[in-house]
Amino acid sequence: MAAIAREGRVAEQNMPHFMSNSPWSGRALVEQVQAAILERRELPGGMLILDESADEKSGENSAGAGRQHNGRLGKIDESQVGVYLAYAHDQTWTLWDGELFVLEKWFSMEAAPRRAKAGLPSTHTFQTKVDIGWQMIMRAKALGLKFEAVTFDSLYGRSHWLRECCEQSQSEYYADIPSNYALYRDVPQVTFELNKRGEPTQQFTVVGQPALSAATFVNLPQTRWEKMTLRPCERGHLRVEFARIPVWTVNSRGTVREETLLLKRENNGIRHTLTNALHSTPLATLAHRKCQRYFIERSLQDAKSELGMADFQALKYRAWEHHFALTLVATWFIAETCLDWTQEFPPDPQLQHDYTIDVLPRLSVSNVCALLRAALPLRQLSIQEAAALVVQHLDNRTRSRRSRLKKRPEY
Repeated sequence: MAAIAREGRVAEQNMPHFMSNSPWSGRALVEQVQAAILERRELPGGMLILDESADEKSGENSAGAGRQHNGRLGKIDESQVGVYLAYAHDQTWTLWDGELFVLEKWFSMEAAPRRAKAGLPSTHTFQTKVDIGWQMIMRAKALGLKFEAVTFDSLYGRSHWLRECCEQSQSEYYADIPSNYALYRDVPQVTFELNKRGEPTQQFTVVGQPALSAATFVNLPQTRWEKMTLRPCERGHLRVEFARIPVWTVNSRGTVREETLLLKRENNGIRHTLTNALHSTPLATLAHRKCQRYFIERSLQDAKSELGMADFQALKYRAWEHHFALTLVATWFIAETCLDWTQEFPPDPQLQHDYTIDVLPRLSVSNVCALLRAALPLRQLSIQEAAALVVQHLDNRTRSRRSRLKKRPEY
């Protein structure tokens, strides 16, 4: 923030205030970007992709932070987690929406001082990641975003409720599930237990057939694998094997639903996915839509490695909203630049012939950032300016420590 202040020739204190305390609406900026996305005529008909991403934190003072699963580290650790929705169409991708996940313990009476310090809105209540994800999907539909389907990983895919919500809203879904997820080969018969008065209870049993794990279907005789090439990639072409099998699932209320189990086999193992796509949908179409999850991983990776999303250091909830909104602006700027570039400079058939290649690469996030660094070079400090900056930094650290000591009772 101090570097941005120097470039903008404003007081250094202004930037932390701009991010953490200034009342400008992060949500309004997100909606402005979403409106710009909707205006691009070449984009409707893509995929919505739901995922989360965690950032390691050194303490519990950051809004929503606490000990929770950090996928980047592969373990439970002190983290701050955001739930994100990306939009991808024809290898163009951008973040679409995002919300901070706040752990339930933040809403206890004992945590009231911590909520106030982090600036968590008084109207904020605990929501699971699945709840947050579904709300973002509904917001996208309400705004009129046209998408073929929504896809999410096993954290969200194992939720019967989320899949049923998608079904009821007539949204096609591709929901990853764990390999031990319970499935049935035939329509299961559900019998509800009776209480002493002979009335059915909420307790039920499935009779007539055992539940099978999703992994069991990989080696069943009726599983038919098809090899297919989905899209060009950096290593050539994405080639995978897919199979589909009709299955039935039972939710916690005993409701039986028919779904389709998609099996994806590649070098790093087997992926299991449930979908409500029509049985008449070609397997190649199912495979293409299922593999769009790759683009939210790219979106989050690019946002963190190139666009500063991982550099968030502030504590307040408003700062997180502001930081995400500015990150969303950056991701859409990159995506729109790539779209404009493709329209102005379409692939040259002669270059394809010279390179003897079927597809020419598109601009990457890194490419656009390199062009930006050339167009907007950072000002180089003189020796005197650098020395003054070091003195100012040491002075700020000294004053900050003195201020903290004064707040201690024993001072």
